[in-house]
Amino acid sequence: MQEWTEIRHKVLVEHVTKRQIIKDYRIGWRTLEKILAHPEPPGYHKSADREKAKLGPFIGVIEQILEADRDAPPKQHHTSKRIFERLRDEYGYSGGITQVKEAVASYRRHHQEVFMPLSHPPGRSQFDFGQALIRIGGVLCKATLAATSLPYSDAFHYSACPRENTETFQAAHVAAFEFFGGVPTRTDYDNTRIAVAKIIGEERQLTREFLRLESHYLFSHHFCHVRRGNEKGVVEGIVGYGRRNFLVPVPSFETWAEANVYLEQRCLDDLARRVRGKTQTKAELLEVDRAALLPLPTAAFEARRVVKTSANSLSLVRFDANDYSVPTAFAHHEVIAIGGIEEVRIVCGSQVVATHPRCWDKERITFDPRHYLALLERKPGAFDFARPLENWELPECFALLRRRLEASLGDLGTREYIKVLRLLEHASVRQLAGAVEAALRMGAEGSDTISCILHQRQERPVALFSLDGHPHLKPFRIEVPDLSAYACLEGARS
Repeated sequence: MQEWTEIRHKVLVEHVTKRQIIKDYRIGWRTLEKILAHPEPPGYHKSADREKAKLGPFIGVIEQILEADRDAPPKQHHTSKRIFERLRDEYGYSGGITQVKEAVASYRRHHQEVFMPLSHPPGRSQFDFGQALIRIGGVLCKATLAATSLPYSDAFHYSACPRENTETFQAAHVAAFEFFGGVPTRTDYDNTRIAVAKIIGEERQLTREFLRLESHYLFSHHFCHVRRGNEKGVVEGIVGYGRRNFLVPVPSFETWAEANVYLEQRCLDDLARRVRGKTQTKAELLEVDRAALLPLPTAAFEARRVVKTSANSLSLVRFDANDYSVPTAFAHHEVIAIGGIEEVRIVCGSQVVATHPRCWDKERITFDPRHYLALLERKPGAFDFARPLENWELPECFALLRRRLEASLGDLGTREYIKVLRLLEHASVRQLAGAVEAALRMGAEGSDTISCILHQRQERPVALFSLDGHPHLKPFRIEVPDLSAYACLEGARS
């Protein structure tokens, strides 16, 4: 370019002859005329594409194969190598694979989908799930990440959970709405089975639990077309952004709650960032979003899943691939399992018959030893082999009580000991342990004695009755009783 500029300056400004320029710069007449006619090199332009002698007749075949791939499963699309093999074996192509690769790459580059930029009004959100590895309690887990984004401000909320299901889906919404300080007017989703039970044409048949969530918070929904995640592209990018920036290197937490406290704090810190193309920070734009949000309901929403099931012959109820015990009186009964994030409740009729901590593993059994004590009272011979009682840690006074009962009563001592354990159905281990220790000190180890001690300690003194709120009782006067008549009993005793 420097030589191009010098030649133009010498000829057009200094009036050096063209012959001298040709001699000094060793260029031809045509080159000099081109330099003088153009202020910069015009570049090389092909008048027509060069013909491909060997591949040319097969270009149509390649395009036909790639066009047919659009209806094939994504993992069974043709590679360039496979197209080359088909051209060689089926169509008699005699050229090399490089030309085939170039033709395939050119076709795919020129036939990529073009997307329409979308506008995002304030107060709308997008929701999606993702996955990442984190350590919980020292164990490496594949966590499900729930991301909720407000595209207008680019603010987002992140939460981690053990699995993608109805209750974690609901819990993620509850946490996100509280984080934003309001409820988005509309939320975009993909066609997850948690929300969509069936797709009929353009219509969606929604699940009961999704409708319960929507009815509580009164937001509206929009479901993307099938396999069209780009319709909620903002949150799709947020899932990857959070995984790369918040979870690298792989973090460690003691509990899921601790992980979510960490993620929520990172979301708060991210509000100070300014997004490219916007003059305000995300925190400032979030205030505009909040002005368009719906208010939070006053009543709390319970994130849970309800499943109708039954207790089997082992008095176990299966929920989410795990088994939970119920009292043996409810074996072979129809029950309802209500699974939340922290616990599982099992209901029979209108009565909650069992409550267990939620197990997020699979194929595990959660026993409550108290559920099997009534059965063991009828079958005391199974006491030492009962699986629900394995690893049941009780204070040392219980072992001492059993030894004394079996020493004094023989085989009946085991049954008597089980009667004492059944008192745990209405008392805590600490309360019963205190009663057992008191009975051992007195040398009265029977279940009736321990029951009396326990009930006496659980009794509460009668409180003073207040007439506040009972105006209809104020006119009545209760006379103080005369207790002097009981004095004669002392004379009779003497």
